[in-house]
This record gives sequence, C-alpha cells and structure tokens, in this order.
Amino acid sequence: MSDEENPVTHVSHEEWTKERLAVMVVGASGDLAKKKTYPSLLSLYAGSLLPKDLVIYGFARSNMTDEDLRARLRPFLIEKQEESVVERFLKRCFYQAGSGYGDVKGWKALDVKLQKTEKASKSTTWNRLFYFAIPPNVFAETGEAIKLNCMAPNGWSRMIVEKPFGRDLDSCKHILHQLGQHFDETNLFRIDHYLGKEMTQNLMVMRFGNIWMEQMWNRDHVQCVMLTFKEPFGTDGRGGYFDQYGIIRDIIQNHLLQVMCLLCMECPNKLDGEGAGEKIRDEKVRVIEAMEEVTIDNVFLGQYAGYADDPTITNKETNCPTFAMVRCFINNPRWAGVPIIFKAGKALNERKAEMRIQFKDAPAAEHLFGTTVPRNEMVIKLQPEETIYMKSNIKTPGFSSAPIQSELEVKYDTRYFSKKGATNPDAYSRLILDVLRGRSANFVRSDELIRSWEIFTPVLHQIEKENIEPHIYRMGSRGPKTADAWMKEKSGYVRNDAYLWQDGEISKKAS
Repeated sequence: MSDEENPVTHVSHEEWTKERLAVMVVGASGDLAKKKTYPSLLSLYAGSLLPKDLVIYGFARSNMTDEDLRARLRPFLIEKQEESVVERFLKRCFYQAGSGYGDVKGWKALDVKLQKTEKASKSTTWNRLFYFAIPPNVFAETGEAIKLNCMAPNGWSRMIVEKPFGRDLDSCKHILHQLGQHFDETNLFRIDHYLGKEMTQNLMVMRFGNIWMEQMWNRDHVQCVMLTFKEPFGTDGRGGYFDQYGIIRDIIQNHLLQVMCLLCMECPNKLDGEGAGEKIRDEKVRVIEAMEEVTIDNVFLGQYAGYADDPTITNKETNCPTFAMVRCFINNPRWAGVPIIFKAGKALNERKAEMRIQFKDAPAAEHLFGTTVPRNEMVIKLQPEETIYMKSNIKTPGFSSAPIQSELEVKYDTRYFSKKGATNPDAYSRLILDVLRGRSANFVRSDELIRSWEIFTPVLHQIEKENIEPHIYRMGSRGPKTADAWMKEKSGYVRNDAYLWQDGEISKKAS
C-alpha cells in the first residue's frame, strides 16, 4: 500500500485525519518504546489509520542519529509487517537527543525542526502527540519543558502517560499535581492497556446491547464476581523494581480494578459519540465510591519459593507478595453483598487473565433432578485467547437424564480472525487511536486514581509496617495450598471438579 492510498474506514470522516500529526515518543531508546509504542504506531500506519501528513520523533538521552534509531527499531518491527511497509514507516521516524528528559535546549531544538516542517506542510492545523514512555519521577521536568517549549502552535497537544501512577495515595497525588501544573484532563490520557483489550472494550456492547444480561446482572442472581490474572514466570531479573510495588499495586489496584468497574458499573446515558467518554468515566467512579477500604482480613498473600534469590532484590527477607487475593464489596442496590474477588499471581501454572461470574443455584434444581446441579458461570477470557463462554447445564448424552455442564462459546480467533492475515488489533494501537480521536472513555481520570488508592493504601501500608508474611508456594503451581479454601470461604464460590473445558480436541479441567 503506497503512502498516497489511504483507505481509512471508520475514522476517515474525522478532521484530524486530514491534519498534520507529529508524534513524539519520549524515552525512545527504552524497552517500552521499542516493544510497544513504535510497533503500535506501525500497526496504525500499516492500516492507514494515521494521517498522510505524519512525522514521528523519538526523544531520549542516548546519543544517536536518525539512522541509529531506525536500526534499533527495525528488529522489533520487521516481524510485525512486510519489510516494505516497515521501511516506509521508518522513513518517517527521526531522533532528537536531550541531556535529560527536561532538557530545555533539546526540546527547543525539536520545536524548531517541527515548526520548519509544519510551515512547509499543506495542512493548516498541526497536532502534536507526546507519548511518555518514561518513569514517573521525570514526568514533572518533562511536562514543564514541553509546556514551555514544544506545544503545538495551533491544533491540539495531547500527552499519553504510562503507569505506575504512584505507589500509594500521597505519591499518586504528587504525580497528579506535577502534571496538573501544566496540563488539564483534556490534554492528559493516562493509559492502562487492559482498557484497550478486545474483551474489556466488548463489555459495553455485551452488557447494554443484550436484554438477557441486564436481567441477571445483579445481587439476586450473581453469587460472586472473580477477576483473575496469572502468569507462568517470575520477576526474571526485574525483582528490584517489582519488590518496590508487589502484585497488588502492579496488577490488582489498576488493571483488574479498571476491568471490574466496567463489568459492574451502571449504564451511562450515552456509550458512543461526543461526551460519552466522560459519562462512562463518571459511572466508573461511582462504582469505586461505593467500595470501602480493603481490610487485612479480606487479603490473602503469597510469595513463590526462591523469589528473593533474584540478584536485583537487595532485601533477602522481603515480604513482597507475588500472589494475592483481595475481597471487596460494592455497596449499592445492584451489588450489595456480592463478593468481588481479585486474584493475581506470578510464577503460576499458566498465563491467563479473565472475568468469571458465578451465578446462584437454580431454584429447587437438586430436588427436581435428585442430584447436584452445577452453577452457571459466565467466563470472559482477556488473554491469551479472547473467548466468551457460558457454563450451562444440559442432559448427559445417551440414556442418562442427569445434568452435565457444558458451554456456549464464542472463540474470537476462530470466529472472527480465521482468515490468513486477519488479526485483532493490540491494546496499545487501539488506545493510541483513541487519543488521536479525542476519545477519553478508555483512559483513567484523576478522581478514579485517587479513589482507587484510597481503597488500597491503608492495607498496603499495614502489610509493610507489620511485615505480614505471605504464604510460600511452589513455582509452576496454582498458588499457595490454602488459597482455594480461603477463596471458597470468602466468596461462596463452588467449583465443579467434574467439568472439562473442551478446547478444540483437548479436554482440560477448568481452573
């Protein structure tokens, strides 16, 4: 596809596609930029979802030329697209070095280069997007330097900011204040890539576009809600960083909590179009405002054996959790009394992230059938394979009339992406496109952040202050041995050990 062709589909009518766009990747020499930011920009470029009048500048402290940057990026891009597309994309990629991320001289030099090309452009509106692929401790100096030296002379200037947004309430407020001095909520897009996943974005249509879901999505029918994250590897040399945060801060307080808000919120009066983003975020905030602070009796902690052997971890007596379960409640008419269980862990037996809703027992079913009848469950898998299935009861095939559990299933890779070359866009590509379109729904607002830290900060401080010991578990296991019993007690979840999930020709116990 040539640069002159631009078969944009659903965004082609939007004005920004006809305007000039400059993208600045701040921290261009880092892993996040190479592995996520640039490949996502390439995906949008290859799909003709970026303006034809486009330039991309990397900004970092490394002493590099434009060709040096391209050489660094090429290995991470060539596996994503055809070589000809990659090379055309790289021709639009340039580099500006600074002595630091807040280097005024460096940002002024970049502004001069941008203005020179903008004035030569046929476009009369020049938009600038800044992607902060940098640590939070340099947000303030970077934001100040950009605000004073590199904002768009006309058009919009928008900032994409990566987590972590602090490690407790006070540090979060500090970061918000630092950026808030220079930018308001219309400029800032705080990215949580879980909000860009297909199955998370699908929740709006699933919940509010199907009449049957609304009827059972409440305390009268739901026994418990579980949000789970599992990965099969440990810290792998990143222990020094992870030990400052732990699994609750790293996964539960942000990724899983954000997904839970969409899963449990009330319906906004608008879900798409102008103004919908703020209405959706308003409803998300109302959910977490109805939650109380987490207490230690509603927390279960684990740590895999050998965690402290990571050479980057200096505190060999660390109690940092690599596994945690947290129980919460949403105190509103829809969800009062329904346990919400967050579960996350490293070095476990598999990689997955999912939402699982277990419903209550079918009325009188055990009496009617003379046997235990398994509970219905809806399972929405975010990764590794996007899948939705409802665990439902049917008659045992053959002569028996006993109920047996099976599933009604939609598997995205076979249902929608079975054709050669058909792929589901990655989360970062979706979210960058949302920023370009000015759509805020899938980004975290400051009041959401503050309230989420209010919920978790007291118990996090208690864990650290009292040095609460985690349960030790074996790498590659399902977690600590007593974890299942704790979850059953706290949630009322009933596991059907006889159920086998049919994954193609492979049968395996659901976990």
